[in-house]
Amino acid sequence: MFQEYHNGEYIISTDPAKQDAVAIQAYLSRSYWAEGIPLEIVEKSLLNSLCFGLFHNKLQVGLARVITDRATYAYLGDVYVLEEHRGKGLSKWLLECVVSHPDLQGLRRFSLATRDAHSLYQRYGFTPLKVPDRMMEITRPDIYKQNSNI
Repeated sequence: MFQEYHNGEYIISTDPAKQDAVAIQAYLSRSYWAEGIPLEIVEKSLLNSLCFGLFHNKLQVGLARVITDRATYAYLGDVYVLEEHRGKGLSKWLLECVVSHPDLQGLRRFSLATRDAHSLYQRYGFTPLKVPDRMMEITRPDIYKQNSNI
């Protein structure tokens, strides 16, 4: 069952059919973490995630995307609110909806990566890695730029 949350003129919906991949790609393709991301990749990522779309007058103005097995682990990514809608507490409301979602309770680990929003995420219980030497990754920060040249 999909969740829907209301706050004045804004709605957050987890209904996959309501997510606007074109609007999401327009923002993500200029973000520091997904610069140049193709629409096809955005569409695939949305289909395989729990998405919290933020809407104003039926237009998508934000997103929080959770990659999860809904039992043990979740990764929070692609969190944004369009610039013209910032300063209204929407990112806080978006995160409140994410961390309170029924499918994300009782997880052993919930992680994210951020360059500049540590204080926002700390409000919701996120902390620096307890034992960073145990974590490993494969990272390809320029993958969308490289693939666009092919």
